[in-house]
Amino acid sequence: MPSPASQPFRHRPYDGSTQPFTVGLRPIGEEDWLEPDPLLEEHLNEKERLFAHDLSAVFREEDNTEKSQGEVLGLVIENLSRFHGATYSFKGDTATVGRPGRKIPVKTAPFLLTASRLVQEDLVIMRPSPEGYRLVSASLCFPSSWRLSEKIGLTMTGIHDGVPGFNGSRMGQVVARLFDNLKVGQLLCRFNWSIYPDDKLHHPMPEGIPFDVDSRTFARLFLRVERQTLRRLPENGDILFTIKIHHDPLSLLSRQEDRAAIASNLRAQLLALRNDQLTYKGLTKARDEIAAVLHRM
Repeated sequence: MPSPASQPFRHRPYDGSTQPFTVGLRPIGEEDWLEPDPLLEEHLNEKERLFAHDLSAVFREEDNTEKSQGEVLGLVIENLSRFHGATYSFKGDTATVGRPGRKIPVKTAPFLLTASRLVQEDLVIMRPSPEGYRLVSASLCFPSSWRLSEKIGLTMTGIHDGVPGFNGSRMGQVVARLFDNLKVGQLLCRFNWSIYPDDKLHHPMPEGIPFDVDSRTFARLFLRVERQTLRRLPENGDILFTIKIHHDPLSLLSRQEDRAAIASNLRAQLLALRNDQLTYKGLTKARDEIAAVLHRM
């Protein structure tokens, strides 16, 4: 379970600032691109466990992606050196991460895998094609109900098949234009959220709430928040998509000074979800019960 030092409820995309199943992109600065936090060591340990257990489940690369992977690694090292020097240091071919410091060789291919070993974020490379942007390489250790083996090589349309309101809608068209018009040096950020029954980072399969929700079982749930960023690679023109997972234990909600506002905003967004959106988030059975607990709070 995340400790208080990991800032529960740091990101609140359910507070009305954005709406579920919308694009919701906003610009950010280079200093806010990556988010190492007190859970860095825990997340990196879990990545290494997944790499050792079944690398092909969490890392894939198509041919001719080496240059883009190298660009990603260079951008990651540059950002960590400039803005996170208290946590990272680089000397020669080695990175020192955290304290007392794990040593990571940084000249090792595949370079996207090396970059992923440095940060909590998952890293996904999208490449333009006549059919749209395709997923051509990724280190995806912490998916939220999707599997890399099923998405590698697909276009944005294929990746989002089954996402309510994306394909054949204005949302899909807006995303396609954003990808086409994204400029080098322009960084964008958006959020997704859902409610999960546990705080496991690796969730490739859909997860619903497996029990009736009352005040006691409510405390066993977690708000899973995805912080996603987009940027264009300056040399190859591919797009790098990053995903950082935040777990907010609902057991800690009652201790927050602004718990009434958090509960009210979350409840409002839950009640506004359509049936197809509830199904996608695995909340069809539990939505009303969770909303009732939030209302009492």
